[in-house]
Amino acid sequence: MQETGWRPSAPIENLRARGKVLAQIRRFFAQREVLEVETPVLSKCAVSDPFIDSLEVSFGFQPGVEDERLYLQTSPEYAMKRLLAAGSGDIYQMAKVFRNGESGRRHNPEFTMLEWYRLGFDDRQLMAEVEALIREVVPELQVRYLSYADLFEQELGLDPHRATLEQLQQRCREHLDAPFDDDDRDTWLNLLMSHVLEPRLKGAVFIHSYPASMAALAQVRKDAQGRQVAARFELFVDGVELANGYHELTDAAEQARRLNADQLQRAALGLPQRPLEQRLVQALEAGIPECAGVALGVDRLVMLALGVDSLEQVVSFMHERA
Repeated sequence: MQETGWRPSAPIENLRARGKVLAQIRRFFAQREVLEVETPVLSKCAVSDPFIDSLEVSFGFQPGVEDERLYLQTSPEYAMKRLLAAGSGDIYQMAKVFRNGESGRRHNPEFTMLEWYRLGFDDRQLMAEVEALIREVVPELQVRYLSYADLFEQELGLDPHRATLEQLQQRCREHLDAPFDDDDRDTWLNLLMSHVLEPRLKGAVFIHSYPASMAALAQVRKDAQGRQVAARFELFVDGVELANGYHELTDAAEQARRLNADQLQRAALGLPQRPLEQRLVQALEAGIPECAGVALGVDRLVMLALGVDSLEQVVSFMHERA
């Protein structure tokens, strides 16, 4: 009989090492008395981010009754914030999450995300805790911190907060083939970051204090130069994103505005209009404590611990074999 790809993608010894990393993560949070929680993988609402696509599923087999449309979670964030508003205290979760169209050496449509929230923390305190966790798994890793502005100024001689649209377009076209027009500054900043700057990041680097327009679900504050910045950070290791964190937004009205802005952008890009998570807004209205939260890619952390460069070395069955 012809073999049909029943074997696991990853070597068994790597899966044993993965199990040890998961145990380290759970021990790390147990020592800090952070509660492990579970939230649904299926939701009636989808992520609003125009650059993340949810996987849809149909539920129901009753003849003559239309199936219910549900969405596989792209992150447990919305549900975990509902728990925070209900009084859960510090929480974490290692969840299976799903993103449509993501496949490759460092992407799989199904992957494991570690997400946690710490009451009373801001983004700076949470960066320190992320570093502490990473050092539990990869003790020899050296970590440095760099603001978004400093990165742009050091590498491109450009202040990303004050540069004009024309300056950003020019600098981008010096490095990339970008034969199109777009009057959104963030389009050009994102291109420079993803295609020019991220590949230059060597070792483990926290990039923090993003432009306020990129706040996503983070609070906005002024930096030492009086510029409006997002209380947000990302951790990159050799140019690959490992974690993304925020000093969380707690303003319900601002959250609703950002969800609606995402929906408008989705419409402008010709993307499907999907149900927005208004229960998140309701949770913020009820009152969510001041906190910071972060999402970290567990599969990529295991890759880092094992010194391998492909997800198929650390995931039991990649989507081709699922």
